[in-house]
Amino acid sequence: MNVIKKYFPQIDDNQIMKLSLFEKLIKDWNKKINLVSRKDVENFQLNHILHSLSISKLISFSPKTNILDLGTGGGLPGIPLAIIFPQAEFHLIDRKEKKIKVVNKIVKELKLTNVKADSYDLKYINTKYDFIINRAVSSTDNIIRICNNKINSISVNKIQNGIICLKGGDLKIELNKVKDFKILNLNEIFFEPFFETKKIIYIPNPYIRKDN
Repeated sequence: MNVIKKYFPQIDDNQIMKLSLFEKLIKDWNKKINLVSRKDVENFQLNHILHSLSISKLISFSPKTNILDLGTGGGLPGIPLAIIFPQAEFHLIDRKEKKIKVVNKIVKELKLTNVKADSYDLKYINTKYDFIINRAVSSTDNIIRICNNKINSISVNKIQNGIICLKGGDLKIELNKVKDFKILNLNEIFFEPFFETKKIIYIPNPYIRKDN
């Protein structure tokens, strides 16, 4: 966990232990079911855990913040964030039931009481969340479309409720369709080559005018 400690010295030993166990569990399960890409599972700390934790460079979630991890796959970015924000509440969803079954076993093994995982399609969820996070699930404008009416209008964090996307590559064309957003270039924070084109796209609640 040296790369994690390098960028997050504030993470305590218990959290480091859970992140290490998470890595081990993912690698073990990945031999049976494809939770993450097998071509980079050996770089799991850097490409997956650190990438997930990068969201904490944008926001430190307040206690009781309600967060949806859309298309969580193997529990990313939700599980690493749930480990370092134990007082926030995380709901991990994915349409692939096999993955969610494994994620629930991992959550149980990690003893994470602030995480629940379900095999759901977002359109069947009536709950509203403070933030919806995702990692390369779909185009940004499509994420905005499918998340309509899923974000609380009242914010309890330092930044307004909204959508947080982990993205890579050239996003100029994709973001032309988005009216209000902020970009955090991760190569300004993390200096490993993996992050050269990686970005966080933060979209303040795009439905706020509809709520009022």
